[in-house]
Amino acid sequence: MTTEPNGNQTPEPDEIDLATGFTDEPEPETDEIEINLDFGDFSEAATDEVELNLDLDQFGDESEQAEDADQEPDQALEKALEELRADLRAKPGEWYVVHTYSGMENRVKQNIEARVVTLNMEDYIFETLVPTEEAVEIRNGQKKNVTRTFMPGYVLVRMDLTDESWAAVRHTPSVTGFVGHANQPVPLDLSEVERMLTPSVQAKVAAASQAPARRRKKVEVVDYQVGDSVTVVDGPFAGVHATLTEINPHSQRVKALVEILGRETPVDLTFPQIQKVV
Repeated sequence: MTTEPNGNQTPEPDEIDLATGFTDEPEPETDEIEINLDFGDFSEAATDEVELNLDLDQFGDESEQAEDADQEPDQALEKALEELRADLRAKPGEWYVVHTYSGMENRVKQNIEARVVTLNMEDYIFETLVPTEEAVEIRNGQKKNVTRTFMPGYVLVRMDLTDESWAAVRHTPSVTGFVGHANQPVPLDLSEVERMLTPSVQAKVAAASQAPARRRKKVEVVDYQVGDSVTVVDGPFAGVHATLTEINPHSQRVKALVEILGRETPVDLTFPQIQKVV
């Protein structure tokens, strides 16, 4: 108790021993995780890692092999074209273009060859050709290699032009005339004939070497054209009508406009996702 100057007594406050007041509390754990900053350990462990081979010469050999593989078909094609040029120069007669009804090219070729025999024109009409090319057509989303006419509606005839040979070809069924003047057709230059026959030579070289002719094949979409109306059959827009605005046959993708909430929105679709509206 403490007596104040005014005579009042106040109790003594409790004393707190700061040295022993927390002796009953549990001591903090000393098993802390130690961080090893010895970088020597990491350098030793790194020796077990997979080593990267940065020898650029190795990649150079592979690239040279790839270039050689690409050059082989080109060399074979150039050789075949040289043989074609030599053959064209050595053969007798001149080349003329005959116009036919579209789709009747092969039939006209057969008819001319038959008339040459029946009319005894072998000494004047020597050869009939339908220029062809290899192409990739896409039908119902499936790619298919086809051989098709390179010049629809035209047939090449190698001949010596006389009144009799002209009449034999001109009066063949499904022939509508010679390209050029009616009675005096103009023969082709050999460079023009070579250009017309090059696609078929490319196809033969590709088939002989069994090498893909990716750069020489045309990819054509048979089913679709820009502006066509299609129905989306798969994906988030299934059941929606769309209008094609762009077609990429190489990637088999299209861009189309679909109506969403009253507004036309461009979307990117694949061939299997669409179906032409019949």
